[in-house]
Amino acid sequence: MAKVPDISDAEWEVMKVVWDHGPLTSGQIVQRLESERRWKPRTVKTLLARLVKKGAVAAREEDRRFRYAARVARDAVARRETRSFLRRVFDGAAAPALVHFLEEGDLTRQQIDELKRILKNREASS
Repeated sequence: MAKVPDISDAEWEVMKVVWDHGPLTSGQIVQRLESERRWKPRTVKTLLARLVKKGAVAAREEDRRFRYAARVARDAVARRETRSFLRRVFDGAAAPALVHFLEEGDLTRQQIDELKRILKNREASS
C-alpha cells in the first residue's frame, strides 16, 4: 500500500465509495455520490484527480475507460486521521477523548460490553 496522504472531508466521501465498491469507473463513482451528496460529475472527477495525485487512488485504463481503486487501506487512513484529531483536539491524549465520547455518545449494551472486553484485554497485556 502507498504512503498515507492527507484526505479532505470531501475526498473521504469519494474514498468510501472506492473502498466499499471499487474498482469503479468515474461514472460509477459519480452515480453513487450523486444520489447521496448531489454532487455534479465534474466535482467528483476533480476529487478523483486529487486522490490520484496524492497517491490514495490508482487509475488503470481498461477498455478505454479508467477504473479507480484504492492504493491506501481504509484502516491506515483512519489511524492517521485519528492521530491528527487527537493531536489537534485533545493534545494527543486518548483517555480524555475516550471519556468525552463515552459521555456524549449513546452506546448500546453490546457496545458497552465490547468496550469492557477491549479494556480488560488492554489491562491484561500491560
